[in-house]
Amino acid sequence: MDQNTMKKIGREMSILMSIAVSLTLSLCGTLLSGHFTLGGFLLSFAVSLAISLVIGLLVPMKPLCDRIEQRCGIRPNTIPARLLETLVSDLLYTPIITTVMTVIAYKQATAHGASIPFVPMLLRSLLISLAVGYVVIMILTPLFMKLVLNRHGIGAPPAPHDHDKQ
Repeated sequence: MDQNTMKKIGREMSILMSIAVSLTLSLCGTLLSGHFTLGGFLLSFAVSLAISLVIGLLVPMKPLCDRIEQRCGIRPNTIPARLLETLVSDLLYTPIITTVMTVIAYKQATAHGASIPFVPMLLRSLLISLAVGYVVIMILTPLFMKLVLNRHGIGAPPAPHDHDKQ
């Protein structure tokens, strides 16, 4: 596969994952706040999407994950590799998005007279968002990858399997 096609696939994956993760984390965050409003959700989604797109377009996930797998001695296209790739993506995106969203929610709540301690609010949001983000990334990445590869006329990547159990 040529470099140009690989870059296109990477960009498309980045955009799809940015939309999916932003949508999920924004919905999760606004629902957990106990004060869901359409305006709050749309603001959260817009800011989250902007952050995700910047991260996704600046950080080449495939080469990054490949290097980390190699350093950890994990073979590509295995279940451990898939779990590690998901963790790397989750730890790259979710803390930044969650922190920004929590700061915005905290400022809005305190501006309306609420007396909420920031750190517990952030930690609760971060723990929930990391768990939700991991599951979303784990499920959607292979689905989106198959979609993008098919769109470019390329067969799907090999399914993860555990080479050590053969």
